[in-house]
Amino acid sequence: MSLQLEQSPTTGDDVITNYTINFGPQHPAAHGVLRMVMELDGEIIERIDPHVGLLHRGTEKLIENKTYTQALPYFDRLDYCSPLAMEYSYVLAIEKLLNLEVPLRAQYLRVLFAELTRICNHMLNIGSHVMDVGAMTPNLWLFEIREDCLNFFERASGARMHSAWFRPGGVHQDVPLKLLTDIADWLDTRLPTLFEDAMSLVVDNRIFKQRNVDIAVTSKEDSLAWGFSGPMIRAAGIAWDIRKAQPYDVYDRMDFEIPVGTASDCYDRFMVRVEEVRQSARIMKRCLAEMPEGPVMTADRKVGPPKRAEMKSSMESLIHHFKLYTEGYHVPAGEVYVATESPKGEFGVYLVSDGSNKPYRCKIRPTAFSHLQAMDFMSKGHMLPDATAILGAIDVVFGECDR
Repeated sequence: MSLQLEQSPTTGDDVITNYTINFGPQHPAAHGVLRMVMELDGEIIERIDPHVGLLHRGTEKLIENKTYTQALPYFDRLDYCSPLAMEYSYVLAIEKLLNLEVPLRAQYLRVLFAELTRICNHMLNIGSHVMDVGAMTPNLWLFEIREDCLNFFERASGARMHSAWFRPGGVHQDVPLKLLTDIADWLDTRLPTLFEDAMSLVVDNRIFKQRNVDIAVTSKEDSLAWGFSGPMIRAAGIAWDIRKAQPYDVYDRMDFEIPVGTASDCYDRFMVRVEEVRQSARIMKRCLAEMPEGPVMTADRKVGPPKRAEMKSSMESLIHHFKLYTEGYHVPAGEVYVATESPKGEFGVYLVSDGSNKPYRCKIRPTAFSHLQAMDFMSKGHMLPDATAILGAIDVVFGECDR
């Protein structure tokens, strides 16, 4: 922190002017490797300059040097709090270029686990938001739910976080019936019990509301102008959700509500995510009730591996898998942009193919970058402690923002 003294031109006395401090990049409430240079007048925020790029790894350039299948795990490392949501846009973009038909069971499994990912993401954000403004117990309870979600991911894909389970043409492997049964029981018992108990300590808590109500209020016009999406735009009263506006896979068969706010402040952003957890559980129950039988990977052998019955020997199967991974498949020349409703907002992938087995260009449209750019606009005039509530309500992860 630097205290600035300037000499008054009239009296010659030293007067205290605005001073600057660094918020992050090691601050626990920075939600990642973020450095915010803050100009303060006492404890009132005059300006915030977010410095990003501290986690930049050149992901988009790396993807250009990998086959379409090999590039998939890079998406798990973007928003590592909701990895399957990152894979979703990428595989849909490839399928659009290839004009692939995805089996119905695979579509239901994708939607089921995309909503499980949404719940998993919101548990981390809601719990961290509550902890950032002073509470502890709800975060511990919500981490119990998040741990359940990670266990379900592991049982489906073999990995707790970086699943690489969504694949062009479907999913990598089917899930056991016992897993679907356990998820159904969890949705009826453990999830509502833990979640509603935790929220009962928070949503009407006087201290929590004082820290969030009327903080960082944005109008509908400003929310659109700054490029908000997801819970940020819905908290402003705009019912925009890609799952309903531009449905993909079987979202057009799902029955769910779009929660919207009225005040467009930090409290509304929090409450939108709270209601989204309930709506995600509703979608998951619908998926489980309608889950069809059948294959989970496309019949197009250019993309999907042959069934064992079609193989002459296990060695032939092994060689085919090896070639499919190392040499990949060629995608027709063209370009496409696909956006999905990730837990944080619109996550888009602009994919350009030159007809080879590697993407010519893969441009990632992150959700966090648009929201983070508004930190200065939303924080101006608020007090220093309000910055943690504002940042928590944005929900940023820098693997996605910096790439």
